[in-house]
Amino acid sequence: MNKQLLLKLHRWISLTFALPLLVIIVTGLILSFEPMAQVAAVKSQSVDPARVVALIKQYDPDGKARGLSIDASTQHLTLQGAPGAEVDMTSGAVVEKPAMASVFSWARRTHEHLIGIPGLTLISTIAMVTVMIIGILMGLPRLRNTLSGWHKGAAWFTLPLILLSPLTGLCLELGLTFAGSAPPAAAKRISLPEAVSIVAKDHDLSSVNSIGSRGGRMMARIIEDDELRAYAVTPDGLSALPRNWPRLLHEGNWSLIGSAANVLISVALFALLITGVLIWTQRRLRRPNRARNVPAKPAVASSMTS
Repeated sequence: MNKQLLLKLHRWISLTFALPLLVIIVTGLILSFEPMAQVAAVKSQSVDPARVVALIKQYDPDGKARGLSIDASTQHLTLQGAPGAEVDMTSGAVVEKPAMASVFSWARRTHEHLIGIPGLTLISTIAMVTVMIIGILMGLPRLRNTLSGWHKGAAWFTLPLILLSPLTGLCLELGLTFAGSAPPAAAKRISLPEAVSIVAKDHDLSSVNSIGSRGGRMMARIIEDDELRAYAVTPDGLSALPRNWPRLLHEGNWSLIGSAANVLISVALFALLITGVLIWTQRRLRRPNRARNVPAKPAVASSMTS
């Protein structure tokens, strides 16, 4: 395919989706720090299972909550669903969500559901992958000490990482996990207080990220060796679920290295988007000057006839 045509496609797809891609990248950068915050929040033996069960029964007597999350660093218990309460486990009082947790919640909602327009996240992610593939088809760049040279060099040197991020995002959007079959759901429904007691038998609740019902199955997400592992909660105990590698890689929850890599990826994508827009802007601003500098052709024909 003609390189000039590829360049135009690369440029105009990027410009068309510049704003939604900017939102995705910035919120992704914020979320890159969440796994670090989750690991840092683990305070061994700081959460009392009996206290958690008592607070669930106090604030959700009808059993309408679909799940809970625990933050051992702030000693906050958040009930998800109908009650929607965030409780201080020490005092038992309802409290406001911490500022950082609110930032993460806002970033996740915005990252996954761009300004509430259905399908915009998926379309923008496809556009990002398309732009990267076009960049590959244009061939290896000539590295120069210019804005364009740095843009092309950064794209090629970080290509495996920056391509992995939108590809795993597409897998999440399309529901692809590449995991084996999960254990069947328990025949008996497990209540949230029962699930907390079952999880507490084998794990320190300070390392529990969340417990809740998903797809008819009670699940727990627990931090183990800096990785966020998923377990099915059954009356007989916990059963490890197959790793959802697209989610682990995309969210950086497989280790602190993964979280740091996501920060690097987000910074690289942000730099590429901004420099790409700047390169286009510079070229647009230079065009009128070029037009003015083109010398006028002498009126040869008119002078010969005079």
